[in-house]
Amino acid sequence: MSAFVRVSPILEKADGKLFFECPGCKMLHGVNVEVDGQPRWTWNGSVDNPTFQPSILVRYPWRLLESGEREQVVCHSFVTDGRIQYLSDCTHRLAGQTVDLPPQGDDE
Repeated sequence: MSAFVRVSPILEKADGKLFFECPGCKMLHGVNVEVDGQPRWTWNGSVDNPTFQPSILVRYPWRLLESGEREQVVCHSFVTDGRIQYLSDCTHRLAGQTVDLPPQGDDE
């Protein structure tokens, strides 16, 4: 993977993907916006108030339960005009809420 390039306070780009910080998962989510990548999301071209279509569905088995088993975590959202609308199937605390895309770390 190539190095991340900050394109705005809320977006970074690498390898044809745009990445944003998800405050629900506390990790980056990336969407492929390049023509030859699959799957591909449409993007309104704005780095300050991005809209990506269709919805973004992230699943990962990272949460460890006390039993030692892994629990599947789901983050399902729409990003519209710089805001994340979390759908009800999210397994984190922001399910059903809409929040602004947060800045990514320090600019320095």
